[in-house]
Amino acid sequence: MRIDWKQPLSKNPKTLILTLILAISLPGRATAQGMPVYDNTNFISMTKSLLESAKQTSELLKTVEFLKEQKENIDKVNNTIKQLKAVRELARNNEILFQIVQSDLNDILNSPYIKAGEVEQVSQAFEQIMDTAIDDLDFVNQILSSDLLKMTDAERTAILMEKKVQSQEMVAELEIKVKRYREIISFRRMQDSINNRETQY
Repeated sequence: MRIDWKQPLSKNPKTLILTLILAISLPGRATAQGMPVYDNTNFISMTKSLLESAKQTSELLKTVEFLKEQKENIDKVNNTIKQLKAVRELARNNEILFQIVQSDLNDILNSPYIKAGEVEQVSQAFEQIMDTAIDDLDFVNQILSSDLLKMTDAERTAILMEKKVQSQEMVAELEIKVKRYREIISFRRMQDSINNRETQY
């Protein structure tokens, strides 16, 4: 049997093993004169080792594929959990925003210490934040209810996390505005009390 070394060897492990077996198991007459004949015991042992190695390699490749699939499944689960947490946080933050507008804004606008010219300014500051919050909620609903722009789970998760952070910032901004206007009201009330007390004397 002649082996054409110019031809590429097969990439199939089983074909390689069979080729080795045929080459090694040639009868003594096929070998060059003066060359020793292979020991059958060593040949059988080596063949078993090669077959076992091929089997183990095949099993290892299956394990790698399995682990890869499991990692992808775990990533999907992790992304889903992150999405749920982000949506819950968004809902909670928007609830806080609406509560602030319903209670604190009314108190501020109804205060006698807020001047007429300031009412529109205060209303616009609160309204701008609420408009942004409503637009963000609408966008999030579109992301969750449709396959918007063929997003992957990872891309959807990234957007939801970004919107969650933005909602936290809006809550913080609104709370700062409420605190500032309350401080203005408190200062003007105190100033009014001092002025009235001075006139009584």
